[in-house]
Amino acid sequence: MSNRTEISTLGEFGLIEHLTKNFELHNASTVVGVGDDAAVIDHFGKQTVVTTDLLLEGVHFDLIYTPLKHLGYKSIIVNLSDVYAMNAIPTQVTMSIGITNRFSLEALNEFYDGVFAACEKYQVDLVGGDTSSSQKGFIISVTAIGEVSPEKFVKRSTANKGDLICVSGDLGAAFLGLTLLEREKSIYLENPQIQPDLEGEDYIVGRILKPEARREIIDFFAQQEILPTAMMDISDGLSSEVLHICRQSNLGCRLHEDKLPIAEETRQAAFKFGLDPTVCALNGGEDYELVFTVKQDDYDKIIANDNISIVGYMTELEEGKKFISKGGNTFDISAQGWNALK
Repeated sequence: MSNRTEISTLGEFGLIEHLTKNFELHNASTVVGVGDDAAVIDHFGKQTVVTTDLLLEGVHFDLIYTPLKHLGYKSIIVNLSDVYAMNAIPTQVTMSIGITNRFSLEALNEFYDGVFAACEKYQVDLVGGDTSSSQKGFIISVTAIGEVSPEKFVKRSTANKGDLICVSGDLGAAFLGLTLLEREKSIYLENPQIQPDLEGEDYIVGRILKPEARREIIDFFAQQEILPTAMMDISDGLSSEVLHICRQSNLGCRLHEDKLPIAEETRQAAFKFGLDPTVCALNGGEDYELVFTVKQDDYDKIIANDNISIVGYMTELEEGKKFISKGGNTFDISAQGWNALK
């Protein structure tokens, strides 16, 4: 039987000190980190990007199949992804949690091991946060702060007619990973003797439980002197994000089915579930890839990067928001992706 330490034995300040004692500072812009009334950050003339996310147990994650270490890692990644989507580099995060008394100190250590691993990998400083008791479930709030050179930040509203629509990585895997985990959960709840069957599905399960943020794409832009005209991260599904860019840029678009990047593991998993891989790629959420538009002049630079696919282009508003299937049929694009408020 493993030891269990009650949170109440430490008190709030003791708990924060315990959970954050191994975090080292990586950025010169972090003047004062954890341990004072507030952090002090100096970005030396660069512009500051700030984003925040709320993750709720039972809405955004299920602890039946989500290891706490993976959850800690993912809670940082989803915020860093939003900073990268502004063409900025994340430098600091704050982390606040609400916990019920069902969580031991050992459980929180596991969660913070994941937080620590993400901060280390992406060279981000944890500079503050709060802990509170929660009446029901685990509540996580993360704020990420980043820096960007003046006029280099990228919004959703600045795409132009004729711009190429590009996507990093591949799409649909996270949705299928979630579908698999939900299936195994329902089987387990009906018969706890049956062990989960995740054989051969490491890729799709990894994409939902331990996503990564696409820093290398932002580095590529800097190296190649590419400034996207608009950009978002794909948390709610490609169709939903492209419609955001269209609406905020007051444009239409064309997306081509045969250009969508879908991994072979994702295709095979979709077929096993009787799902269309294209639908998963368009409407599945939580890929945390980047969707962005670039000028046609950047075409040669973009196609040289194997991690980027050109999936369509922006049009006049009057031409509508259209999806062209492999068979040449044209459909209106609708947003059917993940919505946390459903």
